[in-house]
Amino acid sequence: MDVRAVLAAFDEQVRQNPVPDPTVSIERDAHIVRVVSVSDGWNGVIWNHLDGSTADAVIAAEVERFAESGDWEWKYYSYDEPSDLPRRLLAAGLTPDEEESFMVAEQGELDLGVVVPEGVRLVPVEDAADVDAFMRASTDAFEESHPGLEAQVLASLSAQPRTLRAVVALAGDVPVAAGRVELPPSGEFASLWGGGTVPAWRHRGVFRALVAYRAQLARERGFRYLQVDAAPTSRPILERLGFVELAKTVPYRGRVKEPSAGS
Repeated sequence: MDVRAVLAAFDEQVRQNPVPDPTVSIERDAHIVRVVSVSDGWNGVIWNHLDGSTADAVIAAEVERFAESGDWEWKYYSYDEPSDLPRRLLAAGLTPDEEESFMVAEQGELDLGVVVPEGVRLVPVEDAADVDAFMRASTDAFEESHPGLEAQVLASLSAQPRTLRAVVALAGDVPVAAGRVELPPSGEFASLWGGGTVPAWRHRGVFRALVAYRAQLARERGFRYLQVDAAPTSRPILERLGFVELAKTVPYRGRVKEPSAGS
């Protein structure tokens, strides 16, 4: 894999041109691409073109831009410039979350011969009942709520073309894992998001099967690459399936402006 070429293609196709979604607005200027939720979903900076002379002013402007928006993130990749961007983000008051591995696989290198564990079935999300099961699995897997996710998945059901496909794993009628794959209308990259398994069903092969199922959906749509931001616990599984780490990525969380006294 030509790492430099793949990263350049990823920046141009994914970070600078995110998947259209009725639940968000995409804003661009000379230095930034940001996503702004139209409801209570994700807000943040997903691409930047900065250097030492521009970085601090642009960061300060984004802090002010999102000051009243609730939670927001600056999505940092370890190849972003300037090289001291993390220090500058910290100085502006942003707080880093856990570092993840930015991993990419070429479809031809993926091992999709994965057996679904006995007693488990993988169900594509196609209606409101499936969305409810998907949300239950997502909440239980990550032990936290996901504001805006339900609206995003519901909206995807009627979108044409379907640029987001969600999948839920059921043990009988009990949701035990969930994940989704973004399938842009153009470009070479499909993206895996939100893959997680409830604690009682971990280490049984459910996560691996969920990755392979979504990879197959991307393969059927003709995507060359599959990318994912992997937690340390997921990285070994993904490496065995054929993914390669190309960079590190860290979400830096912006602080919400505190209301002034008397407001």
